[in-house]
Amino acid sequence: MLFDLPDHHTLYAALLARDDRFDGQAFVCVASTGVFCRLTCPARKPKPENCTFHATIGECIEAGFRPCKRCHPLQAAALADPTIAALLHALDERPDLRWSEAHVVQLGYDLSTVRRSFKRQFGMTFLEMARQRRLREGFGTLARGGKVITAQHEASFESSSAFRAAFARLLGCAPADLRQDRLLRATWIPTPLGDMIAVSSRSHLHLLEFVDRKGLPAALKRLASQGGIGIGAMPPSEQAASELADYFAARSARFDTPLALFASAFTQQVWDALREIPAGETRSYSDIARQIGRPTATRAVARANGANQIALMVPCHRVIGADGSLTGYGGGLWRKQRLIEIERQLKTVGHETNA
Repeated sequence: MLFDLPDHHTLYAALLARDDRFDGQAFVCVASTGVFCRLTCPARKPKPENCTFHATIGECIEAGFRPCKRCHPLQAAALADPTIAALLHALDERPDLRWSEAHVVQLGYDLSTVRRSFKRQFGMTFLEMARQRRLREGFGTLARGGKVITAQHEASFESSSAFRAAFARLLGCAPADLRQDRLLRATWIPTPLGDMIAVSSRSHLHLLEFVDRKGLPAALKRLASQGGIGIGAMPPSEQAASELADYFAARSARFDTPLALFASAFTQQVWDALREIPAGETRSYSDIARQIGRPTATRAVARANGANQIALMVPCHRVIGADGSLTGYGGGLWRKQRLIEIERQLKTVGHETNA
C-alpha cells in the first residue's frame, strides 16, 4: 500500500460519523481554526476543504497546528504513559519555558526513556514539541509585521541567537534579514494542506512553497542574494492568497497572478508545458519531453520539474510516473495525492481553469 491513510473522502466521512475505527490512527488538521483533532471529536464539523489528515500527532504539530481542547488528541498517549502525561502537563503549565534536557532531568525523568516514549507516540521528541510551540508564536508575530525582538519574546527565546538559529533552520535566513524596505517581501498563506510562504515584488510572484518543503531554505537564499527579502504582503501575494482560497474550496483552478519565472530556455519550456496541463489531468515526464520536442530528455524534464519554486500555479504535481505512480514531490506525496483529488473534483463540477 503506497499511502498509510485512506483517501480524503473516506477520512472526512469518518470524521462526520465520528467513526472510532480511525481513532488514534488518523488526525484531522483544520485550517480555519489552526487546531488538530481526533476523528471522534464532538466539535462542530469543519468544511472538507479546510481539512487535512495526518497519520501522527507529530505531523500535525510540525504542520503548525495546536491540539484541540475538546477532544484532547494528546490524552490517549498521556493516559497510557504517566511520564508523557506529566511532561505534557508541565508543558501546559510552562509554555514560556525554554525547555532543555536539564529541565527533564530535574523533574526526575530518564532522557532516553522520554525520548523513546515521545517518538513512539508522537513522532517527535518532547523538546521538539516544546520548541515547535514557541516557534509558532514567534513566526506569527513576524508574519503580522511585528518586530524581531517582539517575536523573540513571544516565542519565549531567552537568547536572540537561539531564535535566529531556529528561524534560519526553517526559512534559511535570520529574522532580521526580513526587513520591510526590501524589493522582495515574504508573507505566509495558510491553506488546508499546510502553511505556504509567498515571496513577491510589487509586480510579480517569485516564490510559492509549502513551509515544510526541504528545498525552501535554499530557494529563499537564492532570492535573498539578489538584494534581500523583506516581510509583508505585496499585491501579487495577496492575489495569490485569494486564488488559492478559491482553489482549495474547489471553486476555481484559474491562477492569474503574474509570475517571475527565471530559468534556462529548456526549463522555461518545461514549466510552460506544465501550465498547459488541464486541472484534473496528469502527464508523465516522457509525455512532457515529447510535447516540447525533446523525446529523449525525460530525465532533464524531471530535473526541471523539481526546480520549480512556484507550487500549484506551475503545477508540477500534475506530473506522474509512466506507470501511473505518483513519484516524487517536494511537498510530500500525501499532498500530491490530495491536490490531484481536488482537481478531479474541479473538473467534475466544471469550474474554470487557466489550463
